[in-house]
Amino acid sequence: MGMSQDNLRGFILALLSSGFIGASFIIKKKGLRRAAAVSGVRAGYGGYAYLLEPLWWLGMVTMIVGEVANFVAYAFAPAILVTPLGALSIIVSAVLAHFMLKEKLHQLGVLGCVMCISGSVIIVIHAPQESPITSVQEIWAMATQPAFLLYLGSVIVLVVLLILYFAPRCGHTNVLVFTGICSLMGSLSVMSVKALGTALKLTFEGKNQLVYLETWFFMFIVATCVIIQMNYLNK
Repeated sequence: MGMSQDNLRGFILALLSSGFIGASFIIKKKGLRRAAAVSGVRAGYGGYAYLLEPLWWLGMVTMIVGEVANFVAYAFAPAILVTPLGALSIIVSAVLAHFMLKEKLHQLGVLGCVMCISGSVIIVIHAPQESPITSVQEIWAMATQPAFLLYLGSVIVLVVLLILYFAPRCGHTNVLVFTGICSLMGSLSVMSVKALGTALKLTFEGKNQLVYLETWFFMFIVATCVIIQMNYLNK
């Protein structure tokens, strides 16, 4: 079965997003290193000198471009198609890190890149057609089902536990702590971005969704998740 026009648009935007986001990680890391060399305090230990580093801001702009493309992709294609393609940013980062940061890409890293590509190809080939959504309230109805509320509560508890207990004790020695916070919040931001993107798409089509409180709530969730993710991603 061929890919629909909306899915194709979402696919292309997701690929562009992965390229920009993958490159942004490397640019920001170079900026963080440069800022740490000047100030003597790394971002992971509370330093914020990187906010005065132009290279870090270039990385931020690159990431914003990628995130905007990703946001629009969610408006056209189902999350099950767009989200896995985000893994391709890992490959972009790995390749650029090898050449720009002089970090070695070992055999396990190469194997991981191959698995990312293979998984993305399988997802793209078998991506389902998305059921048409006529209102943001439909998404809200799905988001307030007991199963999802249980998941939401579990994520919030885990994030609070990681931030308040594990981050101060072993956040700087165990990469899984900060990564876990970003990943858990990312799972919520993905769903909220999909809802917000769909709401804006419907609004541009003449079905105003900005009159619904649910649209603004999803916007608040997206902003909250992004702020938390950016803070711990820089650590």
